[in-house]
Amino acid sequence: MANSIPNIDFGRVFDLRDEDADVHCEGLGRLADFFGHNMAAHRHAGVFQVHLMLRGEVRLRLDDLHYHARAPAFFHTPPAMTHAFVLSDDAEGHVLSVRQHVLQSLFSEDPGGMVERRLNQAFCMELDESDPQVHRLFGYFELVRAEFSGAEAVRELNLLALARLAFVTMARLSCAAVQAMPSRDLRQVDVRIFREFNQLIEESYREHWQLSRYAQALSVTETRLNDICRRVGDLPSKRFVHDRLMQEAKRLLLFSSAPVTQIAYDLGFRDVSYFSRFFRQHAQLPPGSWRARMRGRNP
Repeated sequence: MANSIPNIDFGRVFDLRDEDADVHCEGLGRLADFFGHNMAAHRHAGVFQVHLMLRGEVRLRLDDLHYHARAPAFFHTPPAMTHAFVLSDDAEGHVLSVRQHVLQSLFSEDPGGMVERRLNQAFCMELDESDPQVHRLFGYFELVRAEFSGAEAVRELNLLALARLAFVTMARLSCAAVQAMPSRDLRQVDVRIFREFNQLIEESYREHWQLSRYAQALSVTETRLNDICRRVGDLPSKRFVHDRLMQEAKRLLLFSSAPVTQIAYDLGFRDVSYFSRFFRQHAQLPPGSWRARMRGRNP
């Protein structure tokens, strides 16, 4: 059900500097540091979003289609489209999010309707760097990123113009280029179990279930659950549980004033020192140091 799939608004859960901005642009690597390289199924209501990958690989699900793409590539999600993905550890690029009304005004200016037809569909594409349009697209993203990070006069006007250029170029490319081929070798029963596993994680991660309990709830063996996670999500089953815990830990550290001790207890850790070791293992910093570093980036 749609209401069981998290709706993420980056301006309210990641970067509070421009929480109501019509255009938001951030580095893919920085978002992966915060949310994790494994993003469970989620959506963005009222937002068109594109991930432009300059380095690395992605395994991606757009509704019922599965993709495996290597950079340079991009994937586009229209408003409320359910998507999930796993990024390689070396993934770098840009994430551009634009509120729906910005592109609706663009659609009304396109008499042929090509831009609206393309951008209202989700797609994933690998790119040819020798294509002049791809070169221009990279330039638009660099300009959007620089403008978003700055504080120049009429910044918002420039962001709107650049974002429109970027999305029109992506619509053109999606018509002219061959899309990265969806993976068809996944059994539907495996995809269903994988989705149900992620839903169980969402409901139970604070209770620190053992993998055997997840497997029992899904009526599969622990070994089969791990195999399914590796085939569908390219990660072991335990990683999905740990990534969800880390995502929530980072959110609480960054956007609440609660002490580390309280956050540990809120996340179901009985031993604060174990929480600190767990966090450091995954973030390479203890919780307090990570909080200080990230708050320094978000004045």
